[in-house]
Amino acid sequence: MELSEKMVDGMTQGRGKMVWRCGSHELDLSEKGIIAGILNVTPDSFSDGGRYAMQEAALGRAMEMIEEGATLIDIGGESTRPGAEAVALDEEKRRVLPVIEALANRWNGPISVDTSKAEVAREALSLGASVVNDVSGLRDGEMVRVCAASDCGVVVMHMRGTPKTMQVDPGYEDPVREVTDFFAERLQTLSAAGISPERLCWDPGIGFGKRLEDNAALIRGGRQLSVGDRPIMMGISRKSFIGKLLGETELAARDWPTVGLTAWTRGLGARVHRVHQVKENLDALRMAEALLSSR
Repeated sequence: MELSEKMVDGMTQGRGKMVWRCGSHELDLSEKGIIAGILNVTPDSFSDGGRYAMQEAALGRAMEMIEEGATLIDIGGESTRPGAEAVALDEEKRRVLPVIEALANRWNGPISVDTSKAEVAREALSLGASVVNDVSGLRDGEMVRVCAASDCGVVVMHMRGTPKTMQVDPGYEDPVREVTDFFAERLQTLSAAGISPERLCWDPGIGFGKRLEDNAALIRGGRQLSVGDRPIMMGISRKSFIGKLLGETELAARDWPTVGLTAWTRGLGARVHRVHQVKENLDALRMAEALLSSR
C-alpha cells in the first residue's frame, strides 16, 4: 500500500485529523503526540525486572507516570526480551489483571494490556483496559475475535517469530517495505473482521526480530510506515541497539538517547511514544512539536 503525498503531509505537519479510538477514549493525535508509560509487572523484564511485580509498587509507579504526563499506561506481564520464554496463561493473568483493575478504579484514562494471549486480553478489557497491545500483530484468530467484539484500541506490532526465536538470524531485503506490506495486509484483514481502522495503531517492532541496520532503517523510514494514515507507535525506549550504537553497556546510558529519539521520530511522524521515563520524553515531544508548528 503506497502513501499519498496528502497522507504524508497530514502525518508530519499536523494537517488533517488523526484520531485513535480506544473504547470510550478518542485520542486526537492531529497536532500532538502522546506518551505511553511502560509498566512491566514481570520479574524478568530487561529494564526493570521485578521492581513493579508487586501490585502496590506497580500502582504507585502507574500514578507517578500519570502525574508526569503519560496519556496511556501500558501494562505487561510477560517479558518480550530476546530469548524470553513464554509465560503460562494463569501466571500472566495473575500478574496483570489485579493491577489493571486497581488502576481502572483510580484513574479514568486509557489503559493498555500488553499481551499476545486472547484470554488475557478479554479479561483485561472487562476490568477496564481500553487498548490491546499485541506484539504478535493479532496473528491469532481468537485475539482478532476478542478485539472485534470490543471497541478497544489495538496496537499491531511487526515481529518475526516469537521473543524466544526472533533474533535467530533475522534478515530483510527492504525492512520498510516489508513492514509496511505487513501493515497493509493487517489493515485489510482486521477491517474485514470488524475492527474499524480508526481503532488501529502500528508499531514497527524496533528490536523485535531486527538487525541493527533494520532498526535504523525503520526509524528513518517513519513517514512511510503510517499505512492507512493510522498512527505509529515507537517503542524505542532503552532498546539494546542504542547501547550497541553508543558502545555503552549500562542500561541507564540509554535513557537520554531515548529522549533524543523521541523528538527525532516525532519529526518523522510518530504520534505515540512508548517509554520508561515519562517527563523527559514528554518534554522532548512537546519541544519537537513546537518547532514543527512554527515552520
